[in-house]
Amino acid sequence: MDVQDSELNGKLNPFKIFRREILPLLADLRLAIALLLIIAISSISGTVIEQGESIPFYQETYPEKPALFGFLTWKVILLLELDHVYRNWWFLSILILFGASLTACTFTRQLPALKSAKRWKFYNKKQQFENLALSAEIETASLDSLEKILQQKGYQTSKEGDKLYGRKGIIGKVGPIIVHASMLIILAGSIIGSMTGFIGQEIVPSGETFQVQNIVDAGIFAESQIPKNWSIRVNRFWIDYTPEGTIDQFYSDLSVLDKSGEEVDRKTIFVNQPMRYHGVTMYQADWGISAVQVRINKSPIFQLPMAKLNTAGGGRIWGTWVPTKPDLSEGVSLLAKDLQGNVLIYDGNGKLVASVREGMSTEVSGVTLFVDKIIGSTGLQIKADPGIPIVYLGFGLLMLSVLMSYVSHSQIWAWKHNERLYIGGKTNRASVVFEREMLEILDRLEIESKDYGNVSPEDQLFPDFGGG
Repeated sequence: MDVQDSELNGKLNPFKIFRREILPLLADLRLAIALLLIIAISSISGTVIEQGESIPFYQETYPEKPALFGFLTWKVILLLELDHVYRNWWFLSILILFGASLTACTFTRQLPALKSAKRWKFYNKKQQFENLALSAEIETASLDSLEKILQQKGYQTSKEGDKLYGRKGIIGKVGPIIVHASMLIILAGSIIGSMTGFIGQEIVPSGETFQVQNIVDAGIFAESQIPKNWSIRVNRFWIDYTPEGTIDQFYSDLSVLDKSGEEVDRKTIFVNQPMRYHGVTMYQADWGISAVQVRINKSPIFQLPMAKLNTAGGGRIWGTWVPTKPDLSEGVSLLAKDLQGNVLIYDGNGKLVASVREGMSTEVSGVTLFVDKIIGSTGLQIKADPGIPIVYLGFGLLMLSVLMSYVSHSQIWAWKHNERLYIGGKTNRASVVFEREMLEILDRLEIESKDYGNVSPEDQLFPDFGGG
């Protein structure tokens, strides 16, 4: 009974089950390829489908009738969490599973292969040389001469009696391991960024100070990354226009302020030139018109907010209403489409009555309307991703390891038996280069061996590409 219990406990040993059943499955190349394909498709969906938008946006963009591609609706997007692909649970689970597959492959295949390649192996049978891709049989050649030639060509050699083994390019066996390690680092960086990073969007008028509050997408541990002990002031926002009147570039002069309001950093940003401070990056992403400053007759200058109007895709226009009577019974509408200073004025019947520029006035509805200034607002995308340095490190190692993987791992064996030298070799890549190297080695042996004979090295070298 005790023996049966012991055998039963052995069969149910979790470690043995993992090692015999789960580990080979994780290390299966087909699983890794399938996971990589799923990650690629998911990443493409996260690029095509807008991320971090509101539910009304998806309802308008991806209606149920007609459904995009016949199936993609806003309900499907929200159900599968495609509105935040890179932060949802199933995408992170796939990344973790892919990392487990890489780790299993590294420990079950790559490390044993490297360990095997580092062993000193000797051949002492004629059949072993015949099974090599390249082999030759030479009379009266010196094993010591061959060892010297191999060392001059960069081979590490080891001699044991009448047997010799040389190898070089062992770094080519290390390369695949570092490839796996670098991919694991990239995955780790991606997961850390997804769980701790955030993306915010702010529309801020010139001259105002703000703290990041409008978070559109964030990881479950992103709270610590959102800045709370410093704020940002928009000193000035302006747009450069081309002679044709189109936008050339827009700029934001930003200052970072500490808790006491003191400036600790300052930079003018524009598209593709962000500002970075304490791991938070501020990008120039959009612009708008926030307000207009006007004066009625001899009144003080007062500021009115301007709202973006719905033009059904007909361009971007901002508007406001200016009262022309103290009781607010009458007024005019002001419209502007850019920051070049042009303002269109419409009366209460919707008729265009005037067009003025900043610093100019006009008579309208029995009053003098003076337009002092159009105030622009900058659209900033504020982002923090602590995983980016880790991802960059992984990509750097990946490029280095790919170069390492291209180094050929070449092996040469020799055996001196009955005054004859059997020599053969193989490589894992660049077989033509290796064949030329073998011919050079045989040439050198011919020169250094007095009784080598009249047989050319080309005649003695017998490629057998179907060999082991």
